[in-house]
Formats: sequence, structure tokens, C-alpha cells
Amino acid sequence: MPPALQRALTAVGRFNDAHPWSHNDAYAALVLHHARRVRATGGTDALDVGCGTGNLVRRLAGILPAVTGLEPDAATADRARRTTADLPNVRILNEPFDDSHQTRYELITFVAVLHHLPLQPTLEQARALLRPNGRLVVIGLSSESRGDLPWSIASLILNPIVGAVVHPRRATEPPPHMTAPTATATEPFEEIARTASRILPGARTRRSLFWRYTLTWTALAS
Repeated sequence: MPPALQRALTAVGRFNDAHPWSHNDAYAALVLHHARRVRATGGTDALDVGCGTGNLVRRLAGILPAVTGLEPDAATADRARRTTADLPNVRILNEPFDDSHQTRYELITFVAVLHHLPLQPTLEQARALLRPNGRLVVIGLSSESRGDLPWSIASLILNPIVGAVVHPRRATEPPPHMTAPTATATEPFEEIARTASRILPGARTRRSLFWRYTLTWTALAS
């Protein structure tokens, strides 16, 4: 990499660290859109897998009568409970998402979580837990591949602009809602899309901005 480009990227990185914002927030409107569609057809129950500190759970609770947040990290789950303590239609469970979880839902969401979990078994379990006409919404991360390059360039340009607007004051540490444990994505988008199309026929998987992809699927009617 040319030295000038390396210096520019380093400077952008420092600026981004000083003006942090959650890339997941850019997709909240999409998730809530699907929640409203679920509610409009009589759906009542949502599951937010890897709910972090509970921000999305709070917003889902304003749409659906019952929302469950799963968070395997104990400290983060405690913060999520505090975040949602005033909401009687919310429960936060400090447990993983695996085949021991058997409750069924009309909406299941994974926001920056699927790459923490084994891809195929997790999609199969989500499929099994969706009620007829239920919806799965994934806002995911993938490892970098050639097809991601245009989206990555656009994200590099836009990220500091959004950060300056959302978090104009310089920060010395991440905001509390950005303190959940993270992991590096290892599967490329192409592999995720192939796996999803095999397990979830008709799933829509799209690359998107801010190093994210979207995956949406509606379960078949019974």
C-alpha cells in the first residue's frame, strides 16, 4: 500500500474512533419495518438473538406484544435487563441460541450476530422456530471478498460523515450500547448467500453499506 494512502487511512481511522456510531443503527428501520409487517398480520412474539445491551429489544417492544432477547454474555445481558427494566413485555435471557431453545416466534432477528454462530445449524434452528408466515431478519457481517469492494469504498467515505453528524463531540471511549463482545467474520458473502438459499428457499440476501449484508426470509404458510 502506498505510504500516502496508509497515512490517509490511519487518519480516517482515528477520526472514526473519535466519532463512534453503531453501524447496526443504520439498519434499525429495516428491522422495524419487518416487525410492523409481522404485527399487521397478527404476529405477537419476537426473538432478538444476541440482543447486546437491549436497544433493539426496546424498539421491538413498542411494536410487538412480547419480545425476548437472548444474550450469552452475562455482563451484557445484565445491561440489557437494565435497559428494558420498565418494559413488562420484554424478557432477557442469558443463554446461547442453540437447539435447546424451543419457543416459536413470528419474528427472529440477528443483528451483527450470525457470524458469532455456526452458519448452517443456526439458520436451520431459526427456520424451525419460525411460525408459519414468520419472518427472519439478519443484518450480518461477512469476510471481505472481491465483490464487496464497491460497498467498502462507499462505506469508507460515508462512515466519517455519519460519525460527525451522529456523534459530533469527540469521544474517549465507545458509547455504552457499543460495548457488547465482538467477533471477526470468517465466511464470505457468497458462502452465506449459498447456504441461505439452500436452507431458506426464497431468502433475499443483499450486500449493503457499512460492512453489512441483509438477509430476509418469510416462512411458508402451514
